[in-house]
Amino acid sequence: MLLLLAGFCPNSAGQTPTFYRDIAPVLQNHCQSCHRQGEIAPFPLVTYADTKPWARGIAQSVESRKMPPWFADPCCGHFANDPSLSRSEIEKIAEWVKAGAPAGDQKDSPPPRHWAEGWNIATPDLVLKMPVAVRLPAAGDVEYTYEIVPTNFSQGKWVKMSELRPSARAHVHHAVVYIRPPESEWLRGAPVDVPFTASTFNDPHLMHEAHETTSDLLLVYAPGSSPENWPEGMAKFIPAHSDLIFQMHYTTNGHASRDQTSLGLVFAKVEPKQRVLTLQLANDHDSIPIPPNTDNYRVQVSGTLPNDATLLGFFPHLHLRGKRFEYSIVYRDGSRETLLRVNYDFYWQLSYRLAQPRMLPAGTKLEAVAWYDNSRNNPHNPDPTSAVQWGEQTYNEMMVGFFDVAVAAGITKEQFFVRHDVR
Repeated sequence: MLLLLAGFCPNSAGQTPTFYRDIAPVLQNHCQSCHRQGEIAPFPLVTYADTKPWARGIAQSVESRKMPPWFADPCCGHFANDPSLSRSEIEKIAEWVKAGAPAGDQKDSPPPRHWAEGWNIATPDLVLKMPVAVRLPAAGDVEYTYEIVPTNFSQGKWVKMSELRPSARAHVHHAVVYIRPPESEWLRGAPVDVPFTASTFNDPHLMHEAHETTSDLLLVYAPGSSPENWPEGMAKFIPAHSDLIFQMHYTTNGHASRDQTSLGLVFAKVEPKQRVLTLQLANDHDSIPIPPNTDNYRVQVSGTLPNDATLLGFFPHLHLRGKRFEYSIVYRDGSRETLLRVNYDFYWQLSYRLAQPRMLPAGTKLEAVAWYDNSRNNPHNPDPTSAVQWGEQTYNEMMVGFFDVAVAAGITKEQFFVRHDVR
């Protein structure tokens, strides 16, 4: 009787996988955030007609773990936004391709996944766009470019989700949106609603301010990065009458273009209990330049948390020589607990959200370590025979370990950095 029942089970072993019953759910859950019309992937994987021509390539890419892109070493940590396929999902795709990629019965297909048109977050409550498009040349270096966008908020806003959408995505190496509250003097002499760079100014003080700030970050964008979507009860805060300052790092690729980046915001429905702050461990100059013909150059930076905080996730940022990045807790006895180890890929700069946010007491020492490959073994290396200087362009290097924490809703970034006795 058990054998007979097993024979009639629709999901029994040995059943040939079909697109609608078996493959479409995998694509919805792991692939369509990029592989749909208007997104970063070069082709959609939404319908059977979309998918069948790529079936063999899909099987190869998921078997090699090239897709979906994910670079966290499984040695360390578990992450809520890990898009990796399970072994059974990979085997199911392989079986489907081996069987000739059959469509199956369309009635078995899950309902189409709903996506907000033009966004990977829910439909924004507000879209802010850089007022003036930035003209980008076909070749040469482009200075960091800024635009100041007034929010005109009459009251503070809690931001649950946010996403940056460049209109010339192929030219954007990374971007940061800073929150400038009304009491801040940062870049007050800069023009509003028009693009500018540090070299726009004759004032050395303003030139310096264009490269350095303690302002809070709303979000960071890089190729492949995920939009922000904070856990329940957490959000970022934009004070009333604040400006948002877009810092854009553009690169050239042989084709002139124009970029007018948009920012989508989804506001929290109720005031959250915790405020999210984006902090960073950065080593600007101390350990760079990187010597020529060096394949494993190490740069380290550490710091202690001034107050209690809940650790939410990480966003490591390097340039073309970047090889590996680690975040660790360093305990008083010198032992380390590695929270994240990334095999770095310049072209897929991902964020890593902890599956379980972690409470860290004041005084916790966090360490970030980066390794660089300035040798001929690095296919992205512009010149392995030269020492690499710190700098903003992609042929220079930098080392920034962004990380997100949650604190009590009423605490500002400035208040968080007031240190107390933590003996």
